Amino acid sequence: MINYFNKRIFILLVFPIILGGLSVLSFQPFNLFFINFFSLPSLFWLILYVKKKSKSIYRKKPFTKNLFLLGTSFGFGFFFFGLYWIIYSMTFDEAFRIFIPFGLILIPIFLSLFFSIPITLAGYLIDEKISSIFLISFFFGLSDFGRSVILTGFPWNLWIYSLSYNVESLQFINILGFFSYNLIFITIFFFPAILFFKNSKKYFILGSLLTLALSNYFYGSYKINSSEKNLYNNLDKKINFKIVTAGLSLFEFSDPLNVSSRLIRLSEPQKEKKTIFVWPEGTFMSENFSVIKNNKEIVSLFKKNFSNNHLIILGVNTIKKNNQKDRYFNSMIIVDNNLNIIAQYDKKKLVPFGEFLPLEKLMNKLGMKKITPGYTSFSTGKRNSLLQFKFNTNEIKILPLICYEIIFPNLIEGGDSKYNFIVNISEDAWFGESIGPYQHFSKAIFRSIESRRFVVRSANKGKSVFIDPNGKVIKALKPSEAGNIELEIPLIEPTNSQYKKSLIFFSLLITYIFTFFVLRKFKI
Repeated sequence: MINYFNKRIFILLVFPIILGGLSVLSFQPFNLFFINFFSLPSLFWLILYVKKKSKSIYRKKPFTKNLFLLGTSFGFGFFFFGLYWIIYSMTFDEAFRIFIPFGLILIPIFLSLFFSIPITLAGYLIDEKISSIFLISFFFGLSDFGRSVILTGFPWNLWIYSLSYNVESLQFINILGFFSYNLIFITIFFFPAILFFKNSKKYFILGSLLTLALSNYFYGSYKINSSEKNLYNNLDKKINFKIVTAGLSLFEFSDPLNVSSRLIRLSEPQKEKKTIFVWPEGTFMSENFSVIKNNKEIVSLFKKNFSNNHLIILGVNTIKKNNQKDRYFNSMIIVDNNLNIIAQYDKKKLVPFGEFLPLEKLMNKLGMKKITPGYTSFSTGKRNSLLQFKFNTNEIKILPLICYEIIFPNLIEGGDSKYNFIVNISEDAWFGESIGPYQHFSKAIFRSIESRRFVVRSANKGKSVFIDPNGKVIKALKPSEAGNIELEIPLIEPTNSQYKKSLIFFSLLITYIFTFFVLRKFKI
């Protein structure tokens, strides 16, 4: 048995794939974050083992290739088991079923580069010293940042997301920034590797880290409890929001009149009560909004059931003329009871292949189209980032995030921070009854803490929630649940207090490199 485990195929392929797959259990909906204290230290020692054996047992194979293969295997396990649910979106159209192997195998292999490259680079320098923990954390943190910005970015399941249910430990994110916090927790997850170092101070170091982690938790708990006392009591201005979701399958959206009737019924509007209703993304995905606006039956339904005291936020497809050419947008709009558009936001972060085709002309010639309805790709929105409107004598500014825009920290940390609320609408029916909708929802928790704003999220077949500025879920609907949840939310006055948290992250990276060389000089 020992000889089998020592074989190259097990060390470089089987074991790292298992470790990568186990790491997925740290994220939603499993929330077993402590697994990272095993998987990342095990990966660290596996790198050292491969480095050592490459000079003896594996000497017939180049050292660099062994490390690269190890990183690719770990990354494949991490992304295969963490993102398998992507293929559900390819089952709704017969034309896309042929690409299921691409989604299941090639996407994880490509994304695994964000592990194989840092592991290969770190492998040249790390050894059984504490300085090596800072170095490998540096490469992992930088790689996570790179994955978040390269080729439009895909910051899904970064390591810090494994703490999504433990909001007490996340309260410093608003100060340090998302990527800085991610780097710090990568380091904490790696540190148990020093248990096997020949270092007399290792228990003191681990004890200090444990004390620091507990202090961070208790500080977060104190901050949440103290802020909750003032959050609702000291603010006189409140806005009543009602989140509505119908739990519809994608095929049911083909009839916009039926969708309207169902969502209006589930909205249970009270004509005298001033309310902002939030419906999910793609409410009218089968038709452009201009067609819906001319549908007398749908307009009559809105006028009959809603009043001048109501506004409705929903997701639609819109068209805009540009040089005599129609451009299509995935939009979030606010309408009144006559379906007049009060404000509009066009999605800026589009899903590759889902909402637009790279090299579209070539792809169209090959008979390909985007996964969402229609052959033409959506255009990237150029409108202002905020939805601004007047409601109940109050000037309101909303930061709109459509679908997977909620996963991008830079949409919170950069730009105009003068908004009162964050509204996220999504259509998670694309991913079936998988772990995808749970992972998607968890990102909203972080956006609330980063911005210190309430997040209002309506997701068909996903988790619809109210999240307070501390990241706590106040009310929620289950992914397949049809109905509504209602909450009066304090109108937090917008402030433009944002600063470049990316500078903190890059300063921290420089600090890590400096720490590595200082510790290395003293052979620590």
